[in-house]
Amino acid sequence: MASKTTKKKSSGSKTKGVIRGLILVVSCLLAFACLVLPDILSDQSENLSIGQVAPREITAPFSITFESKFFTDEARKEAAAGVDPIFLPADPSIAKAQLETLNNALFFFTSVRNDKFSTQQQKINDMRSAAKLTLTDEAYEAILDLTDEDWQAVSTESVRVLEVVLRESIRNDQIGRTRSNLPAIIDFSFRSDQTQLITMIVSPLIVPTSLFSEEQTQQAREAARNNVEPITRQIMAGEVLVRRGQIIGTADLESLNVFGLGEPENRNNLLITSGILVAVCGLICATYYNRRRKFQALMETRTIVMLAIFFLTFLALARFLVLDRTVIPWLYPVAAFGLTVAIVLRVETGMLMSMLLAILIVFGHPRDIELGLFYILPTFAGIFVIGRARRISSFIGAGAVVSLVGIAMVLIFRIGDSFTDWMGLVSLVASALLNGLAAGTLTILFEYIFSFVLDIPTALQLMDISRPDHPLMQHVLQTMPGSYQHSLQVSNLAEQAAEAIGADRLLVRVGALYHDVGKSENPGFFIENQIRGSVDPHDDLSPEVAAATIIKHVTDGVALAKRYRLPSRVTDFLREHHGTMITRYQYGKALAAAENPDEVDPALFTYPGPAPRSKETAILMLADGTEARSRAENARTDEEILEVINAVITTCKDAGQLDNTDLTLKDLSTIRDSFFKTLQRSYHPRIQYPDSKREKTQPVNVTNQALTASEE
Repeated sequence: MASKTTKKKSSGSKTKGVIRGLILVVSCLLAFACLVLPDILSDQSENLSIGQVAPREITAPFSITFESKFFTDEARKEAAAGVDPIFLPADPSIAKAQLETLNNALFFFTSVRNDKFSTQQQKINDMRSAAKLTLTDEAYEAILDLTDEDWQAVSTESVRVLEVVLRESIRNDQIGRTRSNLPAIIDFSFRSDQTQLITMIVSPLIVPTSLFSEEQTQQAREAARNNVEPITRQIMAGEVLVRRGQIIGTADLESLNVFGLGEPENRNNLLITSGILVAVCGLICATYYNRRRKFQALMETRTIVMLAIFFLTFLALARFLVLDRTVIPWLYPVAAFGLTVAIVLRVETGMLMSMLLAILIVFGHPRDIELGLFYILPTFAGIFVIGRARRISSFIGAGAVVSLVGIAMVLIFRIGDSFTDWMGLVSLVASALLNGLAAGTLTILFEYIFSFVLDIPTALQLMDISRPDHPLMQHVLQTMPGSYQHSLQVSNLAEQAAEAIGADRLLVRVGALYHDVGKSENPGFFIENQIRGSVDPHDDLSPEVAAATIIKHVTDGVALAKRYRLPSRVTDFLREHHGTMITRYQYGKALAAAENPDEVDPALFTYPGPAPRSKETAILMLADGTEARSRAENARTDEEILEVINAVITTCKDAGQLDNTDLTLKDLSTIRDSFFKTLQRSYHPRIQYPDSKREKTQPVNVTNQALTASEE
């Protein structure tokens, strides 16, 4: 049987593990969709290009300062264009070569002039053959028509003029101007026709003496480009980027692309990085759950599903509706998520999940670090302040702290920010203030929803059902005041012990108050509710019937708990406070009355259980047994009290009632010490009053007259 039970538990554990893994995978896929779908499905992500007419007015979703590649390139082009071409110094060899060419041509022209055997046309043809100095036919005729004296003067002046001109640095773009200035250089003694001839001879030989240096010019222009600092643009939230009907230019498209509103970029990088981030977050969650298997409430499938839905809802709302706004991201109460999870489950769970949520929300946002810290740090501060959230003031205080830390984050990042003016700073500070108030308020609502759906009692709920005006508590007070007093004593014992070992003291207190609520169905059957001097109903019943009636208070209590909608964790105290123990008194009577003790069935005297499955219910079992036994045995001295406590702990431990509770020997020792101190204070010595006869004959002690009503 034990082997079959172990196999069933192992099979059930594997099935739950597979379900949890499936939930994690589905959650990761949905988180991935929340990261990538807003960019893919965004209405503002349109295929816009240069020269296209804008189909609508597009405004900046948030403020940003960025380096403008377009304006920087334009400034650098302008700087490079402003650099003058660089020319090399004048080269004397060029002037010498041109003078030599001129001298050779003049010498050849003189030889042709002196040829007496050639005709005029033949001489012109011969001079035209001088390729290095090509003139017009009119110039050749003018040369031939000159007298020898005039020709000599023209030749000499031509050489002089060319030499004067080539002495200067002449650039390629200066040749035309130099040629046009030739008549001013020629001696004024020459006739106009001779001046014109000299100009015609010299002009073809005027060439650049200072050559253009392409390499040096390019270097100078590159230096000018490099000296231009990158130009930044500041765009404020709400600023119009393009108007409807406007033709989109390069600068317009650049500003659109900065916000992801222009031509769609290659989204492969987004898909890859988003996938990696979600995978890392999923791995962290899987590792955390693997290390927290002992925390039963966290491992329940219903809890995991609820937490995943809560997480993905916050993430989807942020990514689809909040993140692309200007001020709303600072109003989004992410802290409400962390506070709720910390209260309902565990502090570390709330901190971990809220941190992962914040990272996924701000991923890809231009101000991801600022917004991420704005979400994480206030949430952590609120979790530390709210604690177990036993009072409404705890929520108010946590909301105030979230506001203050959020305002601090805004001031840290925005004071001195070049594109946040005072109006924008005030808006963000106000948003941070409202964020904290909203977080504290929403946490109350979310806590109630979580508590209702997951059947996990919260501190506020426990405080509410522990009030004396709760309907079930009123029923207990009216029907069995004796058992109520017993429950108060047990709750005092159990609560102090729970605090000593770090268990949930509030849960233990409430469970102790309700643990015997089933006795209200038959209150007179239990000795603490019987009137002194009345007949004990146990005497008229067989041990089996008496045991069944006693045991029935457990099932009756569970039925009442369900009727009054007590949380399951509180109902566990009703089921487990006797575990699977035996009603020893009735069982002993049955054994004494039976002829053959083997014929007595122990099952008829055994509580249905189960045995305690948590530290809290185990503490109640020990406290209940200790309180009842100490009263029955009237333990008053320290030795008697310790003997009762040790006997109860030993009995429960030997009966295997503490095997499933994770209580250590150190815990049991601490519980023993706590019980002892509490019982010591409860059973303090009383002052003995004189009887009525002595009061008449002897004076009353002044100390006795000063006793308070509570001591009486």
